[in-house]
Amino acid sequence: MTPPDFRPNLFAFAPGDVAVSFEFFPPKTEAMEQTLWQAVRALAPLHPRFVSVTYGAGGSTRERTHNTVVRILQETALIPAAHLTCVAASRDEVDEVARRYWAAGVRHIVALRGDPPEGDARFAPHPQGYENAAALVTGLKRIGDFDISVACYPERHVDSADWQAELDNLKRKVDNGASRAITQFFFDPDLYFRLVERATAAGIHVPIVPGIMPVTNFKGITSFAARCGASVPKWLAELFQGLDDHPATRQLVAAAVAAELCRRLYDGGVKEFHFYTLNRAELTYAICHTLGLRPEEKQA
Repeated sequence: MTPPDFRPNLFAFAPGDVAVSFEFFPPKTEAMEQTLWQAVRALAPLHPRFVSVTYGAGGSTRERTHNTVVRILQETALIPAAHLTCVAASRDEVDEVARRYWAAGVRHIVALRGDPPEGDARFAPHPQGYENAAALVTGLKRIGDFDISVACYPERHVDSADWQAELDNLKRKVDNGASRAITQFFFDPDLYFRLVERATAAGIHVPIVPGIMPVTNFKGITSFAARCGASVPKWLAELFQGLDDHPATRQLVAAAVAAELCRRLYDGGVKEFHFYTLNRAELTYAICHTLGLRPEEKQA
């Protein structure tokens, strides 16, 4: 007898026909630097399309971001993408950072408006700065023919009044030269599919790549979600309840949750994923493995 609501095994769908990219953040200490490069080396054999390096609020990690991006470019075969924001900097200052990247050989930028500096409730453009990410994209294209990724939000950005404003802003970024949009993290695949439907109806036709956040720290993710307007479903809280002192179990649960999300996205036609690694390779590697990605076997 066939069970009701039968579906194939969770991992039976993995032919390996997906593309991935990974996000890292620049290290603050020598120990964090070792962790970062361990993650880079562990994930590199999966041949990501690119790896991005984040940029702190107000440009607080400017030099560390630059150094990390350039080192990836010089010491690995990976394609690095540098995050760049509009916060607390003039256009001349932002343009100078972009020119440094171009001169170093970096050709991919993740262009973001950026979060307000700590202590500020809302974003306020620098008096001589780029007013938003759409303007930043335009400025970057004047400097060089960068491959530009931008952000999008399955549950709307916290500063968007409604969906029309959200989509208008995304379309401006694309019309100004962005070649893909990467989503904020989410846990309900229907949020992603509704975003894609809305974007398509609004005339936005670049790839919209789902951003996947493996949950390594549930309290941390809920705090971050509250700041960026992402929802955390009740079932996820229940899954992680009682696991504060069980890190190994948390890892297993996190991998299962992210693998299920990716499976449902794949079933809906998604073939590209962007992983927020938090500079930890294990979870991301495991999830990519369930997607069918394998390192190339070494020749004898």
